[in-house]
Amino acid sequence: MTRYRHARRAGAIAIALGALTASTATLAVGLGTPSATASPKSAGGSLSLVAYSTPKPAYTVLIKAFQATPAGKHVTFTQTYGPSGTEATAVVEGLPATVVNFSLEPDMEKLVKAGLVSSSWDKGPTDGIVTDSVVAFIVRKGNPKHIKTWASIVKKGIGIITPNPFSSGSARWNLLAAYGAELALGKSKTEADDFLASLLKNTVAQPTSASNALETFLAGEGTVLIDYEDDALYAKSKDEPITVIVPTQNILIQNPIAVTTKASDPTAAKAFVSYLESTAGQTLWGKLGYRPVVASVAKKFHFPQPKSLFTITTLGGWTKVTKAFFTPTSGIVAKIEEGLGVSTAKG
Repeated sequence: MTRYRHARRAGAIAIALGALTASTATLAVGLGTPSATASPKSAGGSLSLVAYSTPKPAYTVLIKAFQATPAGKHVTFTQTYGPSGTEATAVVEGLPATVVNFSLEPDMEKLVKAGLVSSSWDKGPTDGIVTDSVVAFIVRKGNPKHIKTWASIVKKGIGIITPNPFSSGSARWNLLAAYGAELALGKSKTEADDFLASLLKNTVAQPTSASNALETFLAGEGTVLIDYEDDALYAKSKDEPITVIVPTQNILIQNPIAVTTKASDPTAAKAFVSYLESTAGQTLWGKLGYRPVVASVAKKFHFPQPKSLFTITTLGGWTKVTKAFFTPTSGIVAKIEEGLGVSTAKG
């Protein structure tokens, strides 16, 4: 299922991308506990949160803030994080989950097909999307290799790190951003395919998840890491010796969330998701480096504005894109990866 979030999200997108300040500005605001939420009152409960790897540090803050509200009082959590595709498959295979937050819409659709998430998961006030982001380049402090554009990362001598697209949602966003960037520059589809081949040929490591890829880069491997902007800002907030670059041609990343049909405490689960989508929750997401999806909150933040921002719909939608690029036996990316000896086993 492919959906681009239309009129009610357009304002949020425009505002979130409407300022030209340093990319670390969103983390400069204090992370105080919000005093109000849109969540209903809760008598407690137990939640199993299963999510893609990147927001793990953010959830440490968000869960604590939720538990400080009337709706979150006495609510306890178990948490599981990992590559988005791998986690989605694990839930289908029996991993307990009451709230799921994935990188990609197709990973949520795995659960819909399994009867574990309602087909109306995307009908709420934020269309089922809890955070937005864009793709960023993370380079060594001071940018010694002068990496600024997509073209600069495929030059000889540049070692790219990006996760494996057959386990990681981040990797799929990265590669689709690269492909779409070529089209935005007026290149043909064949030229865009060739660019993906050059990018993957320059890749020196493909860890299973965005978080593992960040760890690999911070350990000293590679010249440039392609990652979520929010992951880059998290590393920056920890005073890692890096420089963050947001490419001019970029893709709007949208991360879905839902309560499962197997929730043992559905009231508490819905209260938690409502908090994450509320003004208070979205404000805290923004302070943690994630682009808010609520327009009234988004205008408070000043994220860099890519000159050319496209969406998954621009590229044909998830169904078409997944088949064309990531089908293990015939997809464009799969064939390139196989030629490089990289695993294309599904997550």
